[in-house]
Amino acid sequence: CHATGQTPITFIRQVLSVCAYPEMLETCNFPQDVKDRAKRLLGGCKGGSIGSYSASPGIDVIREDIAKYISERDGTPSKPEDIMLCTGASDGIKTILAMLMTGKLGKERAGILIPVPQYPLYSATLTEFNAYPIPYYLDEENHWGLDVKELKRALNEAKPNCVPRAICVINPGNPTGQVLTRQNIEDVIKFAKQEKLMVLADEVYQHNIWGEGCKFFSFKKVLSEMGPDYNTMELASFMSASKGFMGECGSRGGYAEIVNLLPDVKACLMKSISAKLCPPIVGQIVMDCITNPPKPGDPSYELFKKEKDNVLALLKKKAGMVTSLFNSIEGIKCNEVQGAMYAFPQIFLPQGAVEEANKRNQTPDAFYCFQLLETTGICVVPGSGFRQKEGTYHFRITILPKIEEMTDALERFKEFHLAFLARFKN
Repeated sequence: CHATGQTPITFIRQVLSVCAYPEMLETCNFPQDVKDRAKRLLGGCKGGSIGSYSASPGIDVIREDIAKYISERDGTPSKPEDIMLCTGASDGIKTILAMLMTGKLGKERAGILIPVPQYPLYSATLTEFNAYPIPYYLDEENHWGLDVKELKRALNEAKPNCVPRAICVINPGNPTGQVLTRQNIEDVIKFAKQEKLMVLADEVYQHNIWGEGCKFFSFKKVLSEMGPDYNTMELASFMSASKGFMGECGSRGGYAEIVNLLPDVKACLMKSISAKLCPPIVGQIVMDCITNPPKPGDPSYELFKKEKDNVLALLKKKAGMVTSLFNSIEGIKCNEVQGAMYAFPQIFLPQGAVEEANKRNQTPDAFYCFQLLETTGICVVPGSGFRQKEGTYHFRITILPKIEEMTDALERFKEFHLAFLARFKN
């Protein structure tokens, strides 16, 4: 986010500054709530220094703040002991996936349901762990929704080859930009309950909701409100400092909330993360500022709200821009960017382009994306990097650059695309 020009949030950077150099408590003119927050966080650090290790699951006061944030967001209790700070959400995801492994080979390997298209962290980690990926296809014709029939198909085909352990869901979606309805989430939870699967909910884009009528529902909230048949299910939810309105990717901050594990399993999980010592203290502090932001009446509130609202408003505008432009161009179809930070349009390539790609030993969408890069300087990611239905071609484009840069890039893209179609139609 910041690499494309997004401005850091002042409150976060001020708190970080004081925590890194506590002498600023006496010398700087930062707002009092910044100083109070820094004092509280430094009080949770051994020796009052962010150079100290924390407990492996994170600094206690930060775990308390995150649990309070989740409780207020969902209207259902969250406990600090269920919170595990991590080095970005990806670290937490890998930790939970490692916990789910069987330690066996062949047909006794752990199987994990993962969406297609999907953020490649999941397929890469399952390869690293020698696990069995169980791909389920999102329904492009239904705003990339989840279809329980497709989940059942994928699971039944995989059962002879592995031991299914969990289902991963990315909401809002990456790269697909969809926001799941509450009904969709309930259907997934019922399916997971029926099949005895743990649910892994990747919710790092929960602040990034753009679609009219769309609303973010956490899996924790829905599961908790579905009653005693479901609210004891094993669930891990993930959040990150890298997305949303903050975009603090380099801080490597994130957390996982893990609920309803058996005590012995939870003890084993906590023991396993102790080998990593602790997540970066800077990342933990950023997560605290995100989950416990300035409140109305606090000295930093007005500026914080203004900066946050501005970032989100610009992202929403750009989400509408890319959706509108792509759907106005011949040979492209794009679902509404309902959430997250990407569009994932489908491109309909002429047979001549497919044949030229085959000659170059490239997938057709990769050929298209390289041609786009070489002709215009615009870098997008081929859909094959995320997997996609056989015979379809896509690419992922981010909505992060500044409005004027996006406008210019989209104009250049349109010129390239129409010329590309004309070139290979003949």
